[in-house]
Amino acid sequence: MGKASRRKGAHQKPARVPFAARPFDGLPGETGWVAMRELLPAATARLTFTYDGAEHAATVATVLPLAWAGLHRADGERFVATQSGGGSGDLSRDLAAALIATLQSEPGTPLPTTPPVTAETPRLQDLVTDEAIEPQLHDGFDFWVEQDALDDSVAASLEQANAAISPTEALPSTPSAYWCKIGERTYVRWVLPHAEDEATAALARLHAAGSDGLSDGRLLGAFRTCGLLVPVWEVDPGSDAASYDEGMGALASRFDEALASVRAGDALTDAERRARAGLVSRQITIR
Repeated sequence: MGKASRRKGAHQKPARVPFAARPFDGLPGETGWVAMRELLPAATARLTFTYDGAEHAATVATVLPLAWAGLHRADGERFVATQSGGGSGDLSRDLAAALIATLQSEPGTPLPTTPPVTAETPRLQDLVTDEAIEPQLHDGFDFWVEQDALDDSVAASLEQANAAISPTEALPSTPSAYWCKIGERTYVRWVLPHAEDEATAALARLHAAGSDGLSDGRLLGAFRTCGLLVPVWEVDPGSDAASYDEGMGALASRFDEALASVRAGDALTDAERRARAGLVSRQITIR
């Protein structure tokens, strides 16, 4: 090999990590992953995965103490956090790297930050088994560590995190629909598992027909995150979550009908196109 070739090889950079606009696409329970990343303040889900020829289990959490990316607790329980950051452009790869690093760490060891990833780093889709995660909501973060193992910094982080939790409840009638109270206002947010364009068209069809309301709540708009659409309704702050479950189920049925008509090729009417333009103009993207 010539000197020029050796110099070129010595300075070759790792392949750039491909950006993933919809990082959890292909995972069972995609909307559950998105909810744990963007909507839920305190939640966990059990996860089974394979790595290095063996099957393992871990707990996926929304947040860990001191914003750690992972934690191998002294009792052997392993955690990985969905809201810890990770800047590779592919959340699936970032979380997989944190999961592997936590698996390989000693008991009692936190993972303060997500390890660097490359294009060769596995993604969650390469590790996770076929069972969908089922987020379990909590009133606080006491699941973090054994209570007798709390040091002062973790105890302070726990107290601060518990105080910041926005009350959130799942609506059982509809997968990945959540009631939440933020300050003095109350909302229902629903992570849709469909392609964004189709979901937006179906919402527009409901809006133009005047059938996009949720009981006494009105559709404010929608935001995009992890490649999926999340419509948001503002509801009566004096009502509890259970009072919206039946209405959410009925709304989901109307949405499914509108989506089926969109997929069947029924063109949007002028009113529906105007409704779609309004929805798109109010959308924001959370990355």
